[in-house]
Amino acid sequence: MHVKGRYSWLLRPFFMVFDLCVINILVFFFFDFNDQDLYFFESSFWNNKHLLFIIYTIIFWPLSSFFLRFYSVYRFSSVPHILSLVIKQLFAYTLIMYAFIGIFRSINVSAFVTFKYLMLSFGIIGLGKIIGYYGLKKYRSVLDGNIRRVIIIGFNAGAQELERLFRNNKDLGYKLLGIFSDTKNELIKGTIEESFEFIEQETGIDEIYCAIDELSEKHVNDYVKYASLNMINIKFIPNTKKLITKRLKTDYYNYLPVLSIQETALNNNINRFIKRGFDIAFSLIIIICVLSWLIPLMAILIKLESKGPVFYRHVRNGINYKEFNCYKFRSLANNNDSNYEHVTEQDSRVTKIGRFIRKTSIDELPQFFNVLKGDMSVIGPRPHMIPYTKEYAKKIDKYNFVFRHSVKPGISGLAQVKGYRGEIKNDEDIINRIKYDIFYIENWSLFLDIKIIFETIANIVKGEKKAY
Repeated sequence: MHVKGRYSWLLRPFFMVFDLCVINILVFFFFDFNDQDLYFFESSFWNNKHLLFIIYTIIFWPLSSFFLRFYSVYRFSSVPHILSLVIKQLFAYTLIMYAFIGIFRSINVSAFVTFKYLMLSFGIIGLGKIIGYYGLKKYRSVLDGNIRRVIIIGFNAGAQELERLFRNNKDLGYKLLGIFSDTKNELIKGTIEESFEFIEQETGIDEIYCAIDELSEKHVNDYVKYASLNMINIKFIPNTKKLITKRLKTDYYNYLPVLSIQETALNNNINRFIKRGFDIAFSLIIIICVLSWLIPLMAILIKLESKGPVFYRHVRNGINYKEFNCYKFRSLANNNDSNYEHVTEQDSRVTKIGRFIRKTSIDELPQFFNVLKGDMSVIGPRPHMIPYTKEYAKKIDKYNFVFRHSVKPGISGLAQVKGYRGEIKNDEDIINRIKYDIFYIENWSLFLDIKIIFETIANIVKGEKKAY
């Protein structure tokens, strides 16, 4: 029985502990800390210079390895790539070590001895990485361990090359469960539609490879949603060997490019924590200071004019196409079309109070509850109605459209403050909206969020042409 998760995640911590042991044990044989005086500190704790050096490396080695991606070695990585990582980390550690010497004045040793220490340390570290790399290859090919269970969707030239790669290179550790395509071929297990039944029934799928040019937007959405909900890696196979877009991360399996959704600044753990903290704090301020008195007032005004609920709930696509209920103050007469049709200028469905709250964007304020729940962010790409997601995707490069949905949608966004909000009248409107959304994702910072908030407020005050 296949057990998801396994123990592969332990490899990187193991190698980090091994490397830290190497550099801290060898330092005892090359450097004598005992007879040296520290420049800044005289207490008994700080005079234990070996302990101080160990603490120093425990802090700065992981930091440098994180920024240089020293432990980002994958089953499809090459030996030259591993050696380049070792050389980069060697330079970084050399700077870290000389910084220690400069700050604490703890070591008085010749440059040749330092050179021997660095070469021996990184010789052992590099050898350890190479042995681990080839050891895992043997483990996969001989013992059938450390296996990734994968499926391929589509059968373009790239998908066929990937199938041959998995079949002929057992040391990569990929077990191909099946290929699904509407093309007829003896290698194909079933149609694209049949693949959905397969992935529902087959437990333990680790990765899905999609020949995206063969798939409809609905299929892409369904695979991305399934992968997100089941913590499965999803990757895209282009039908060409040139780099299609910088917005997706490109890995090379031999010479075959395979694309995956890039980890954006917005999905980095630290940045995500900062943005989420800001979202919670800001939404709580709005809910407590504004919505606490505005909701009862709006309830009276909306009910006086027309029958129906105070809040309007509509289904939108969120992060990774996950559907969620987005809330607004109801601005239309109660009808069944509001989930399917954009509000147009002079729309007869809009009530009198609805026209005012739409013009001032008051109708959007209940979405701060969505932010608090975690479905949305204060700032991000605006979520589209479900029917429009499919329609817009036909006009936009698929890779860009998938990338746009790799982050949480927002109450406001860069595209909105630049004038691309509301009704889509022509292709240029949606194309430019997506361009601004992509720019925001690639250049996110907390200061950019704050800037967009102020621009949103300024636009509300002066009035927006497309707010109807």
